[in-house]
Amino acid sequence: MSQIKADLKSIKGISAKDVKMIADAEILLGPDPEEMGFVQNLFWGNLREELVFPYPKQDAEETARCDQLIAAVDEYFLTEHPAVLIDQEQEIPRWVIDRLFQLGVMGMTIGKEYGGLGMGVTSYVRVLERIGFYCGSTAVLVSAHQSIGCKAVMLFGNDEQKKRWLPHLAKDWVSAFCLSEPNVGCDAGGQETHCEKSDDGEYYILNGEKKWATSGAISALFTVMAKQKIKDPRSGKEVERVSALVCHPEMEGVDIFQKNRSKCGIRGTWQARIRFHNVRVPKANLLHTEGKGLNVALSCLNYGRCTLSAGMLGGAVRAMNQGIKWSRTRYQFDRPLGEFELVREKIARMAALCYAMDAMLYMTTGFLDRHDEDIRVETAICKTFCSEMGWRAVNDAVQIMGGESYMTENEVERIFRDSRINTIVEGANEVMQSFIFAYGGKALAEQMVGIQNVLGPDRDKNPITNLFKLMAGLKTPTGRAAIAKAIPLGAELFLGMKRPAPTITTLHPSLTEQAERVCGLIQEHSHQFKLASKENEEKIIDRQCVQARIADPAIYIHGMICTLSKLDRQTRAGEEGVEFERDRAAAFHYLNLAELWCKESWRSLRLNADESMRTAADAAIAHNDTMPNSLFAIPEKSPSARGTGRKLKQDGIKQFPGDKHAHAKS
Repeated sequence: MSQIKADLKSIKGISAKDVKMIADAEILLGPDPEEMGFVQNLFWGNLREELVFPYPKQDAEETARCDQLIAAVDEYFLTEHPAVLIDQEQEIPRWVIDRLFQLGVMGMTIGKEYGGLGMGVTSYVRVLERIGFYCGSTAVLVSAHQSIGCKAVMLFGNDEQKKRWLPHLAKDWVSAFCLSEPNVGCDAGGQETHCEKSDDGEYYILNGEKKWATSGAISALFTVMAKQKIKDPRSGKEVERVSALVCHPEMEGVDIFQKNRSKCGIRGTWQARIRFHNVRVPKANLLHTEGKGLNVALSCLNYGRCTLSAGMLGGAVRAMNQGIKWSRTRYQFDRPLGEFELVREKIARMAALCYAMDAMLYMTTGFLDRHDEDIRVETAICKTFCSEMGWRAVNDAVQIMGGESYMTENEVERIFRDSRINTIVEGANEVMQSFIFAYGGKALAEQMVGIQNVLGPDRDKNPITNLFKLMAGLKTPTGRAAIAKAIPLGAELFLGMKRPAPTITTLHPSLTEQAERVCGLIQEHSHQFKLASKENEEKIIDRQCVQARIADPAIYIHGMICTLSKLDRQTRAGEEGVEFERDRAAAFHYLNLAELWCKESWRSLRLNADESMRTAADAAIAHNDTMPNSLFAIPEKSPSARGTGRKLKQDGIKQFPGDKHAHAKS
């Protein structure tokens, strides 16, 4: 990474609010890793082949163990699991949870020494995909328990904590992760729940409220994120940082005051609301170290984003298979629907998207299994891609089946409802687009800002002053280094002289043409990021539409690389037959679609309706402001309109009073 770099907060012309947002994001994300990951390199126009070729491969012994577990899962879900009843009754019965524990599903990734199966991330995600094929609610239950609930203990618990909690979490305790709050969604650093040390130093006194804690009403263990005042070891000043504490529902002051809310989809899951009032949490229940709670949360989210993607993939594949079968057996105008080209377009798109989702998901689990250092962008892309493309595939299946898809007996409508939440949770896709743009391009942006700071003119200074600044800068080692970086950058930005495209040297020869096209897109992606940064300057901080038009091609290109890598493995393995021909055709179709999407995104950087969009949004907001809040649902803790909205009716919504579903006895 170049030494000519600058703090992004030093960009001239950005508001104080944006400076604070960047500072908060830097605290949230932590220090940059020593080496840039795969996607960050794409922003520079580089391709690190060794990270993505060959496609990740599982250990044969573990694969066999996972195959056996999937067979047991299939048997259970086909013969016992009450998926329809779970959706209709809005709860997963305790006997179902107990069966999942008996099968080993709830302890798949927990080490064998603690009573779990000790499986890697890829195996775990394979099983989650299978569960998602049958029941979205159950997939969310299992994912919330293992990916974010007990994962915090697995990753950051000390030996004593692991011995105390993991055997239960593998065998009979459900766990929950308490991050979201009424005022905290994607802004994980904005916690309002607080903790402080007791006078004797033996406890953390916890106060606050958590919302959307999946399985919180039936959990025996919560991982709770809370702000804490600590001394910054570098500055010596008192600062607020997030710490991670383990709590149990029987602790005095823990109030699970709402166990469930009726939902559009994943209706069998329970999202609890929990208040903590002067809860005395033993200091032995601190995970990691004080002030490192966001490291715990973000590490767990890397896993949660993969398992969300797995459940989405399972549902999309089932919907696709059902949709295609319907198109072959439903006749209109004396021929099957599958013969009409607009239906065939949907069939091809479903196949292409499901193949690419699969390729990206298991590439990402490969990164996690081998403990790659910089995968924050890759897991964000996996979640964004799989949730969006899975939703599109399910939507296509619904359209193919027509009115019958809306009938609950066909179950596609349940997949449709269960899928929609995935574009919102684990980081809303719009937030993920801005994150992918900002963090993916962070190192390159820092270099560009650094060059500008050393050599560029100041807008508020006269030409003579700027000339002296430039001349003085060129006499310094930093200035000379900056000019060496500035010359090729200037040639690219002002003369269109792009840096050479990368090359892929390890793919099967039959994929050479596709590899060259992808490399050309990587070259163009880096070029468009630089152009957009130059054209928008400091305004790009607020222009999320521009950010999305850069982030989306990064997502599509990463999907293309994953698709090529998976197809390369299949080709080298000598796969053949109708399944392989389907996969190959689907892969090629995704590559073509993604290339078109990339070019459309770049074209819309300069040919768009953003100006009229901003005007129309302002006008619509101004009109809405004339309507009384009392007619509408208003966020319960809105800083501007709290308590002014209409009261939402709860009549007819099934409630679960008492402790009928209390956690299993310890």
